[in-house]
Amino acid sequence: MTFRADPLSIQQGDRLALSRALTAIENDTPESREIMAAIFPFTGKAHLIGITGAPGTGKSTLVNQLARHFRHLSKPNSAPKVAIIAVDPTSPFTGGALLGDRIRMRDLAGDEGIFIRSMASRGALGGLAHNTAAFATLLDGAGYEIILIETVGAGQAEVDIARLAHTVIVVDAPGLGDDIQAIKAGILEIADILVVNKSDQPGAENTARALAVMLEMTHSGGSLPLAGKHMRREVKSTQGNQRHEDESKNWKPPVLQVTAIEGAGIEDVITAINQHRAYLEETGLWQVKEADRIRQDLEALVKDLLMKEWQNKINQDQFEQTLSRVIQRSWTPLDAAESLLQQNAG
Repeated sequence: MTFRADPLSIQQGDRLALSRALTAIENDTPESREIMAAIFPFTGKAHLIGITGAPGTGKSTLVNQLARHFRHLSKPNSAPKVAIIAVDPTSPFTGGALLGDRIRMRDLAGDEGIFIRSMASRGALGGLAHNTAAFATLLDGAGYEIILIETVGAGQAEVDIARLAHTVIVVDAPGLGDDIQAIKAGILEIADILVVNKSDQPGAENTARALAVMLEMTHSGGSLPLAGKHMRREVKSTQGNQRHEDESKNWKPPVLQVTAIEGAGIEDVITAINQHRAYLEETGLWQVKEADRIRQDLEALVKDLLMKEWQNKINQDQFEQTLSRVIQRSWTPLDAAESLLQQNAG
C-alpha cells in the first residue's frame, strides 16, 4: 500500500509522516507536490542558519552543539524546535548520502524537539543538494523554528548557502595550512558570522587575527559581502528605500573562537546568531532575503521543469546525431544546443 503523508499530521509533529514527506520530496514524487501545496501557506517563520567551511573544520560538531544549546538555553516550555539538514557527499556506489554527519550527531537522538535529516548532494555543486530548499520549506511548515543547514564541506565553491540561509556561519580552524584559506573564491565574503573552531590548538589566535584583518580591509575599502551586494540591489529595486540600502553594509561579521567538541564558546555563537536575526528584522533585510531566496528557488525550479520538458520531447536519434557532429568538431557545443532547442521548440 502506498503511503500518503498527511500535511496535518506533519504540522502536529508526526515525525514518521515528516520523514516520509521528505523522502517524497527528495524523490520528486507526485505526492510531494500535494504536500508542499498544503504546507507552503504556513511557512516563512523559521530562521535558516547555514554552516559552511572547509573539510576538517568541525562543522558537524559545531552544529551538534548549536542544536543542544538552542534547546537547553531556553526555558523548558519555550525551547525552539530545531531541525538539522546535513548535506553529505554522494556515495559513488549507491548514490546515497554517506551519513557521516548523522553518526556524529547521535547524542541528539533522544530529544523530540530536534529533527535530523541527511541528504545526498547527488552531484549538485555549491555545497547543497537540489532539494535542500524544499526540505527547509517543509521543515519550516512543520513548525521547526530554527533550521541548521550544514553544507557538504567541499570548501571554496559553497556559496549557494548565502542565497538560502538568513544567517551564514563560516567555520575555519587552525592547522589547515593557510591562515586565509577561507577568503579564497568568496567563502569569507558570504559570512555573517566567522567561527574559528578548535581554538584550543596552536595557531588559533593567528587564524582569528588573519580573518579579522581581512574583514577590516573589506569594510574599510567599502566593498560588501556577496550577499550584501545582492541585497542592496534587491532592496533598491523592490522598495526604492535608500535607508535599507545603507543598512545592508552596517553588519560587521564577528570573529568568534570556539572549541566545539567541549562546548566552549557556543553561547557566544548563539548570541551572535540572535543579534544578526534582530539586525535583519530591524533593518527590513529579513524580508529582502526571504524574497531573494524565493526568487532563486523559483528560477531553479523553472530551469528544472524546462529541462524535463525538453528531455521528454527530444528524439534520441536526433540527439545522438547532433552529439556526433560535436565530437567530430564540425559543430560547436553552442551551435548544437541551439539547433536542438530550435528543432524541439513548441
